[in-house]
Amino acid sequence: MEQIVDPKLSHIHQELESAVDKLHDFTRIIEHKGLQQTVEDVQIQLGAPFMFVIVGEVKAGKSSFINALLDARDKEIAKVAPMPMTDTIQQILYGAERIEEVNPYLKKIYQPIEILKDICIVDTPGTNTIVDHHQEITERFIPHADLIVFVFESKNPYRQSAWEFFDYINDEWKRNIIFVLQQKDLMEDDDLAINIQGVKDHAIKKGIAQPKVYDVSAKQQIDGDIVGSGFIPLKEYITTNITGGKAPYLKILNKIETAKSINEKIDASLTLRKKQWEKDTIFRTDIRETLDIQEGKTKKQINTLLENLLASYDRITNKSSDNLESGLSFTNVIKRSFSSVFGTNQNLKDWLANETKAFEYELNTTLKDKLQNGIIDVADNIQMMGKLVDNRIKDSETVLRNNDEIFADIAERRANVLRDLQQSFSDFMKNSENFYDESLANEGGSVTPKLATGGGIAVVGIVLSTVLPGAVFDITGGILTAVGIGFAGITLGLNKGKILRQFEGEIAKGRDTLEKEITAKLNDYTERIKRRIDDNFFELDRLLDHEEKTLNKLEGLRDEISSSLNNAKIEVTKMVS
Repeated sequence: MEQIVDPKLSHIHQELESAVDKLHDFTRIIEHKGLQQTVEDVQIQLGAPFMFVIVGEVKAGKSSFINALLDARDKEIAKVAPMPMTDTIQQILYGAERIEEVNPYLKKIYQPIEILKDICIVDTPGTNTIVDHHQEITERFIPHADLIVFVFESKNPYRQSAWEFFDYINDEWKRNIIFVLQQKDLMEDDDLAINIQGVKDHAIKKGIAQPKVYDVSAKQQIDGDIVGSGFIPLKEYITTNITGGKAPYLKILNKIETAKSINEKIDASLTLRKKQWEKDTIFRTDIRETLDIQEGKTKKQINTLLENLLASYDRITNKSSDNLESGLSFTNVIKRSFSSVFGTNQNLKDWLANETKAFEYELNTTLKDKLQNGIIDVADNIQMMGKLVDNRIKDSETVLRNNDEIFADIAERRANVLRDLQQSFSDFMKNSENFYDESLANEGGSVTPKLATGGGIAVVGIVLSTVLPGAVFDITGGILTAVGIGFAGITLGLNKGKILRQFEGEIAKGRDTLEKEITAKLNDYTERIKRRIDDNFFELDRLLDHEEKTLNKLEGLRDEISSSLNNAKIEVTKMVS
């Protein structure tokens, strides 16, 4: 690593190295190969000479300009060809004279020229050529350029491809840029002045506050016309602002800007990723709240159903209790006893049997009808629970797209989870087995044949209306059996008090059993359906939990990098000013 003599810069250089190392860790964590390579190049470039990247259209005179800038009068370092050299980038560095073919598209040229100790020059293909790998390779150098020299043909410095490339460089990387009008020896002074001002105006419109524009003639410089060539003011600018005392400061400042650009690019996508996580978290919370609300509505409907059932139960049992008390009065018992002897009326036993049948019929018929009608409302609420969740899934909002520059893989992973969730929940809704309760079915009789003909949440009504009436019959049957046993042992009015107390006791027990059984079975059934629906979100919950932890880690690392780079930039800017 190049040692920086100025002690004021040593700690800044160390802080920058630390920030870039963290940035490299960041790119490895997010597994973005392109940015990872860019940061690795930054790490390498921290100790490299100043890099000049020469850009411009084919035949603008870039190669001649480079040769003149290096005072290469006896040989061509950058080849000037009659046909455009559209297949090679030439990187010119200090060293023993040799040429290194890095790959078919990149050539390193080493020359023992003094100025190359401080700078290296990259001669790029023409901006108006369309050849494979040119943009890729050119863009690999641009992020690390300390100075970008736009070379225009003096006759026409307004060509579209060069200015489009300028937009990319200026917007994306905010590099230090100067403009050169080459081949000025082919222009009249007045026309040249017009084009110089035109380039300045064009640059100002594109955001360069004080554009640096130089008019030069590589031919005049090579031929020895040093003053007339225009290279003197250009070299003075380079000496003063780049290769002179400010060079280390500017070098670090440019590397800081490169690192900041990468960090800001990541931050933009990271912000979008965080926003997606927040929306998905809100979506998931909404699902839970929807399930809670629908569960509450369903349980409220169950309470209403139970109140109606108990009211009917009380009315029927009170009526039967009154009939029993009246029928077992001393007078009525005597009458029935005498009437049965003479065959004019049913005896007490027959009367009791008929009362029992009438009571059983009215109680079971009434409760069954009310239960089945009430279950329709309960089933509707359970059905709505599933439908609302299904709609919420379909309406989930996507802000992190699969074409995101940084987190396309995360967007795709999330899209896959959502797609799988939609499909699995759709299948869940269609599968009646998900709404089948074996414990209820076993208690209320087999409902499997009916389930087989139904589908999804709509079958809830079938399950409930088939199962629960059986429970009611069990309750009322228990009452009537106990009472019937008591009736069978009646003798002439002697057991009236005992029978009435027994009847009322069984009525109270039956009412309590009815209330507990209906509440427990329907509430438990509702809660189980809710859990089964919520279980479909297992993978999404895992994704959101992982995203929360990852985002916290990435945001912390991003903030550390941003703080270090901002501090370094402030200090270096003060030194350069």
